[in-house]
Amino acid sequence: MKKILVTGATGQLGSELKVLSRTYSQFEWIFADRTQVSLDNLEVLQNQLVAISPNVILNCGAYTAVDKAETEQELAGVINHLAVGIIAQYAKDHSVKLIHISTDYVFDGNSSVALTEEALTEPVNVYGASKRAGEVACLKANSDAIIIRTSWVYSRFGNNFVKTMQRLLQERDSISVVNDQIGSPTYAADLAQAMMTIVTAKEWIPGIYNYSNEGEISWYEFVLAIQEIGGYTCDVSGIPSSAYPTPAKRPAYSLLDKSKIKKAYGITIPDYTESLKECLNDIISDLSRF
Repeated sequence: MKKILVTGATGQLGSELKVLSRTYSQFEWIFADRTQVSLDNLEVLQNQLVAISPNVILNCGAYTAVDKAETEQELAGVINHLAVGIIAQYAKDHSVKLIHISTDYVFDGNSSVALTEEALTEPVNVYGASKRAGEVACLKANSDAIIIRTSWVYSRFGNNFVKTMQRLLQERDSISVVNDQIGSPTYAADLAQAMMTIVTAKEWIPGIYNYSNEGEISWYEFVLAIQEIGGYTCDVSGIPSSAYPTPAKRPAYSLLDKSKIKKAYGITIPDYTESLKECLNDIISDLSRF
């Protein structure tokens, strides 16, 4: 039985993979938290991988505190860059299949058309720079690895934009949301399924791939969709990014072109509205249990 190691197991994507693992019982699954696979401790990381001895690594672990990274550059670099290089080298040396998760934040946001995998990378914040450095380190150590860039990830698990907005839309009379950052959300459950489609495919085709749900929207439009699905009456207004300053700059446009992953693996990608409905139903169902 082949063994799949999932790093960042308690995060959104790791949690969705845990749910999905019931469908893929032909594998032995190892869901590792930060104590079992310590991405922030490079001295023990190699030995931890050797001890687990996986056949497949799904590297979902990352430093994702975008604003905090501006003042924690070293820690972000260790987790998002240096640890990735070690994992990629281990995978290369032991003939292990590796899927590493990256981000749309490797781009500067100045495009006006959907970004392909070949688009110029030029991060505008520390988090994006650390993730881009991780991509480079991954492919340098292991040309057989697969990297999936994704954007605006949300899930029924953990803390995320959808869960926060769903709560605020019920608690407040009005909210303001940035309307000049354009992209597409990613339901972590859909991304998890795409990853397993790749793992179980007849052919392993290495390289960088993009994945997000279909649709081109702003964060403001995303909230309007949450409001419509939930039937909330809160007043939602759009504001420019300049009215909501953050320590880390965000890309203004990071819509991903998914043509490559669709063609290579025959993956059908749902529209963001379909997946959002599914996730919100799960969130409401989870809340009703308490």
